[in-house]
Amino acid sequence: QVTLVESGGRLAQAGESLSLSCVASGGTFSAYAMGWFRQAPGKEREFVANISWKGGAIYYSASVKGRFTISRDNTKNTVYLQMNSLKPEDTAVYYCAADPHHEIGGQRDAQYPYWGQGTQVTVSS
Repeated sequence: QVTLVESGGRLAQAGESLSLSCVASGGTFSAYAMGWFRQAPGKEREFVANISWKGGAIYYSASVKGRFTISRDNTKNTVYLQMNSLKPEDTAVYYCAADPHHEIGGQRDAQYPYWGQGTQVTVSS
């Protein structure tokens, strides 16, 4: 069983930067593809970014590409999401997810069997 715990969410001003972390326990973290998703009020959960086992493959959604950076430290069982130039439309609950079955996870949340509880990011204008 994999447990994921996100942290770092808070209230931020537009244009600010914020860094989210997700610590994994249980299993072998270096063998999990990891992803970040977000869900805004009244909207479906959407893909933000994902990263392969060793970090060699990374993908971003068009809405965050160039502003957000996903990374991982397999020695710390942690995946990060650095968010720069935040916009009010980035307001959402951010979730990390783990896929132990593929080297790189997909962009559909159904492909990830393990999820954290989420961390709230609110961006004011």
